[in-house]
Amino acid sequence: MSVLPLVFTSGWASGINAYAVVLLLGVFGATGISDEVPESLQRPDVLIAAGILFACEAVADKIPYVDSVWDTVHTVIRPVSGAVVGALLAGQSGSLPDLAAGAVGGSTALASHFVKAGTRMAINSSPEPFSNMIVSTAEDLGVGGIVTFAMFYPEAAAIIAAVLLVLGLIAVYFLVSRIRRFLRRRAQRREEKHLAAQAGRPPD
Repeated sequence: MSVLPLVFTSGWASGINAYAVVLLLGVFGATGISDEVPESLQRPDVLIAAGILFACEAVADKIPYVDSVWDTVHTVIRPVSGAVVGALLAGQSGSLPDLAAGAVGGSTALASHFVKAGTRMAINSSPEPFSNMIVSTAEDLGVGGIVTFAMFYPEAAAIIAAVLLVLGLIAVYFLVSRIRRFLRRRAQRREEKHLAAQAGRPPD
């Protein structure tokens, strides 16, 4: 069986929560649930690091504006993680060249990260904080559910991930105005902080 569906699904999930993907795959491999997981993802130090970082993301991702800063920091991390996980999965199965798997995993992770970051900007344009927690929890549950589903039904999970990715891109397109509003507010806050810092400086 080709590992491509699992690579695509893990790439989509990595763009949303890369640490959850590494942690789940490592646990599935270590417990013998799947033979597709490479040993490098099953190492105790990798699992511990992924668990700690997942806990950090679980908190940061639910705080308004902090989640967008976290997304900015992970603009490179998530696609790279998706590419690395994809290449490792391909190397384990031998059914797909590592470079091709890395390209699929990385590009899919970049696209889903774009959806996640754009959606959060749109949500942060609203002053209430509860939508962040609801969306973040839904993302965590969705990633966990689809990655687990992919262990048993990789083709079906890949189809679900593809549909969610397309729907997410469409949603971001319709949320462009709210995303622009968020960016304007953030630029305004930076300008206010800059002016406040200048006002507090002693005269030359």
